[in-house]
Amino acid sequence: MKTVSGKGVYGAVAIGRISVFKRQEVQVKRVRIERPELELTRLEAAKEAAISQLSEIYEKALKEVGEANAQIFEIHMMMIEDDDYNDSIANIITSQSVNAEYAVAVTSDNFAEMFASMDDAYMQARAADVRDISNRIIRNLCNRDTANAVSYDKMIVCADDLAPSETVSLDKDKVVAFVTAHGSSNSHTAILARNMNIPAIIGAGEEFLAQIHDGDVAAVDGYTGEMFVCPDEETLARMEKKQKEDLEKKALLQNLKGKENVTLDGKSIKIYANIGGVSNIGAVMMNDAGGIGLFRSEFLYLESSDYPDEETQFLAYKKVLESMAGKKVIIRTLDIGADKQVDYFKLGQEENPALGFRAIRICLTRPEIFKVQLRALYRASVYGSLGIMFPMITSVEELREILEICETVKEELRAEGVEYSESIELGIMIETPAAAIISDLLAPMVDFFSVGTNDLTQYTLAVDRQNPMLERFCDTHHEAILRLIELAARNAHAHGKWIGICGELAADTSLTERFLRMGIDELSVSPGFVLKVRDTVRKLDLSK
Repeated sequence: MKTVSGKGVYGAVAIGRISVFKRQEVQVKRVRIERPELELTRLEAAKEAAISQLSEIYEKALKEVGEANAQIFEIHMMMIEDDDYNDSIANIITSQSVNAEYAVAVTSDNFAEMFASMDDAYMQARAADVRDISNRIIRNLCNRDTANAVSYDKMIVCADDLAPSETVSLDKDKVVAFVTAHGSSNSHTAILARNMNIPAIIGAGEEFLAQIHDGDVAAVDGYTGEMFVCPDEETLARMEKKQKEDLEKKALLQNLKGKENVTLDGKSIKIYANIGGVSNIGAVMMNDAGGIGLFRSEFLYLESSDYPDEETQFLAYKKVLESMAGKKVIIRTLDIGADKQVDYFKLGQEENPALGFRAIRICLTRPEIFKVQLRALYRASVYGSLGIMFPMITSVEELREILEICETVKEELRAEGVEYSESIELGIMIETPAAAIISDLLAPMVDFFSVGTNDLTQYTLAVDRQNPMLERFCDTHHEAILRLIELAARNAHAHGKWIGICGELAADTSLTERFLRMGIDELSVSPGFVLKVRDTVRKLDLSK
């Protein structure tokens, strides 16, 4: 038995036979030609064929993974028509008197390298899209077929990487898992795998394909990111048991899709999802969340080597709002500091970083950073239903300053003629005891509260939640914490505002009933917990 390890991008278990994906490699040679105009004609024919092929793939994807995920192939068709891309190819053909295949290959390398060098993870993933469309055009120029895989009734497709078009073109009725040597969780292939409910592992390593063979029996654990090749009897039995339990649990929860989050006696609550980036949107939809209760915007800063500019942030926020199609999206402003350090912020060493220079304290001290994010958020607000949430609030004065900065940003956008929505909800996180205690003073100033139970726990109990030696003292159910949440709920409702919980306790179903009795209006949890919490809510009877 061999064990291959990578990163799981969709949690599920699959057992089948390995099918190594064999891509038709085309050796592109530089050939001098006498008549460049003929090469340009060949190029146009190859591009038309590529658009026709992508159109067919789009229709297939539309049926299998839905419109939002099929859009990548519309984008690929647009990329084929991109002026910069085509001008580069044409210029190489005419100025160097070379064949079209070579010109496409050089342009592909140049554009892919340009995207890969960008700081933004989403843009980096576009390098694969450029190579995908370019390889398709080159294959058409060479009259070569696309790649293929040996077919089994249950096949685990293994490859160095998979382009989105290759992923969708596979026989969905037979593919039970994907495993790739490379790839990223932001890639469209990973997103498609999640939306096809297929366990997938990426980043299995350079030596991965040398360790496997067509027809080998294997078990893939998308939860742990492991693949067991030619598993022994004990491992196979363990994986079969895990697969059975996983399928039973998911089948039970899938019956709850489309159902209301209402108790037996008619009490309703919203159940939203927490996500850390654009790549998690598929999981939100798959688990039928009512919206996004916490979008951690700091991923844009953590994945960048320098401050992400306004346009980069705008595109990320626009994408998540468009994808959620009118459902509420609450984006938390950057929460850098403490355990989330970013070198270019130059925060320096602190004696106690959890109590130090972090989150809103950075924003108010460095308003130039804060205003860039707010401008991007307000610009994106016209593309959906946006809520903006501010972390680590401790005083009325802080909140007043934040609201003044928001007004300044709106005035600037109006002066520039830039549209923004007037219906944005502004809220704060209740994650310090100070905020909970003065929540009666804060509630009139905002539209909502969202309780961050992770920090509220450590600040209330004076316990470093990351110190394993203090685990026995970190009682997340401590009565003091629950009373602070209830106080904030009472004060929110007294001023006609709603309150949610977006910390880990929101997914603790042993507390769901108590939260409902407090009057909590919304619970925001990891996507995989949405249906579990819904199941708990629907079994409660608060009249008893």
